[in-house]
Amino acid sequence: MAKTVKHKNLAKGNAIAGYLFIAPFIIGFVLFLVVPLFESFYMSLCKVTSTNGAGFAYKFIGMKNYHDVFFKDAEYVPNLLTELKNMALFVPAILVFSFFMAILLNQDFKGRTFVRAVYFLPVVLSSGIMLGLETNNSLLSGMADIIKKDNSATSITKTLENILLTGEKANTFFEYIIKLVDQVYDVAIASGIQIIIFLSGLQTISPSMYEAAKIEGCTAWESFWKITFPMISSMILVNVVYTIVDFCTKSNSDLMTLITNTLFVKFDYGLTAAMSWVYFVIIMGILGIISFIITRWVYYYD
Repeated sequence: MAKTVKHKNLAKGNAIAGYLFIAPFIIGFVLFLVVPLFESFYMSLCKVTSTNGAGFAYKFIGMKNYHDVFFKDAEYVPNLLTELKNMALFVPAILVFSFFMAILLNQDFKGRTFVRAVYFLPVVLSSGIMLGLETNNSLLSGMADIIKKDNSATSITKTLENILLTGEKANTFFEYIIKLVDQVYDVAIASGIQIIIFLSGLQTISPSMYEAAKIEGCTAWESFWKITFPMISSMILVNVVYTIVDFCTKSNSDLMTLITNTLFVKFDYGLTAAMSWVYFVIIMGILGIISFIITRWVYYYD
């Protein structure tokens, strides 16, 4: 009885600690984001015009902006489908790459701290200032132009195409691999946070579990599927949600560029809000479905 009470008190204490950690976000969301969120939705239902610097005038037009998004704007739906296709392509690749690197970095070898620091550099490089320096780097741009102009230069992608693909119709699997190889730098840059999360989860697994499995005759492959993967499954859920959100909020995608231009070039605030809400609802729906599926086999342990 005393053991049960102690277990409940521990679980209650952990729950309170968890709520305290997320309290700053909840308070900030309620104070600074709830009102703009509802205002943007109301804006998507209106024709919004500027009143010479004195604010905005709203004229309720119902679902017209949403109708225009799907049936009048020629770029939104194709860009949206392309974005969702790229998300389905790159999110699994980022997760697999980060999981693999976390397992390697969790091994005991000389220079492990230095190697970890090298692989955590994408977290720094993906920050705003460093990303801007990388984008505006004239040296890299010049080298890229030279490579494009040099007809004798053959890219990795072209080489793989020549080796793996035959005939006019390429195999879908090889197309997937080739595209990932061509974008391997982007995959590595986007994997920094995920590596840290996976590595923190791997370090919580007790070595005694592996020792007991080894005594029982389990191979390394069996230990991975029976111990490592189930124990890290909750981190997989966290990384899936984070990776999808991170990928879909990148400002350099064609869809985000279209939404930005609609706001700052066309000054169509109502249509911009409708575009944003459609994108938001679709991504939330995808996150809900994926979370529901993954939580069915996530293993939580005390």
